[in-house]
Amino acid sequence: MDKAQLAEDLRKAVPGLCLRIDEPMCNHTSFRIGGPADLMIWPTSIGEVQQVLKFLKCRGVPVYIMGNGSNLLVRDGGFRGVILKLAENFSRITVEGTRLQAQVGASLAKLANAACQAGLGGLEFASGIPGTLGGAIAMNAGAYGGEMADVLQEVTCCDLEGNLYHFGLEDLELGYRTSRVRSQGYIALEAVLQLVPEELAVIRAKMHELNKRRREKQPLSFPSAGSTFKRPPGHYAGKLIDDAGLRGFTHGRAQVSEQHCGFIINLGGATAKEVLELIEIVRQRVWEKFQVRLELEVQVIGED
Repeated sequence: MDKAQLAEDLRKAVPGLCLRIDEPMCNHTSFRIGGPADLMIWPTSIGEVQQVLKFLKCRGVPVYIMGNGSNLLVRDGGFRGVILKLAENFSRITVEGTRLQAQVGASLAKLANAACQAGLGGLEFASGIPGTLGGAIAMNAGAYGGEMADVLQEVTCCDLEGNLYHFGLEDLELGYRTSRVRSQGYIALEAVLQLVPEELAVIRAKMHELNKRRREKQPLSFPSAGSTFKRPPGHYAGKLIDDAGLRGFTHGRAQVSEQHCGFIINLGGATAKEVLELIEIVRQRVWEKFQVRLELEVQVIGED
C-alpha cells in the first residue's frame, strides 16, 4: 500500500480531513506501547466517518476504530492499515432534561462531570473509568455496582461500509463485557443516556468516594490497559493470579502489578512482545494451579 498516495486520495475525497502517516501508536494508548499505524485519521462528524469508511471499503484497506486507547495493546510492528480515532475530536455532549446525548469520543470522566453539573445521577460509577463512551458501550463497561446497561437508552451506530443503524436498549444485547456492538462489529457513534435528578452534593460525594477507592486499589501511576483479564465465572482474576504466586512477577519491563494482580503494567520501555509473553505465563500458571482459563479483556491488534 502506498501510504502517501492513500493519504492524498483521502484528503481529496474528504476535504479538511485530519490525518497523519506512520503515527506511533505508543502515543495513543494508555499502555504507552505500540508500533506505527500506516495512517491515523481524526474524524469530527458522523458524515466524515461514513465517507472515510466507504472510501476505505472500496479500496480494500483494513481499518480499526479506537477511542483513547485505554483498553488497547498494539503489537510492536504497528498496524498495517488505517486507524480511525474517535476521542477528543468526537466528543460533543448536550443535556436535555434528564437525557444526556454524546458523541462516543467523550471520555467517561467528562460525561460523568457533565451529568454532575446538570444535577443528574446514575453515571457516578463511570467517573474514574479511563475510557470513552464508545468503548464503554461496546464492552458494557461497569464498576462499583453500576454499568452502562443501567443508563443507556439508544445508540447510533454504523457498519464498516458506513451504513447507519439506530439501536434501542433492547437491541444492544448488553452482557458482561459484551454487546451487540462488539460481537457484530458495529461502530458506535452517538448515544443517549437516561439519568435521574439528584442533588449536586450527593453526586459529588459519591464520585469522590468511588475515585478514592480506585486510587487506593489500582496502580494508576504506571501505564497499563486497566484490568487485563475478564472476571472468570465464580472467581476474581486478580485473586487467582495472586494465589498462583505471581504478584510482582516481572518479564522484561512488563510486570504483574504488586498493587493489583489483575493489572499488567509497563515499568517503562516494555514492548508488546513482553506484555503478551507475560500474559501467557499468567494464563498458563493459573490454569495449572486452578484449571481456570483467563480470557483477555484487553484488545490486541497489529503485527509483531
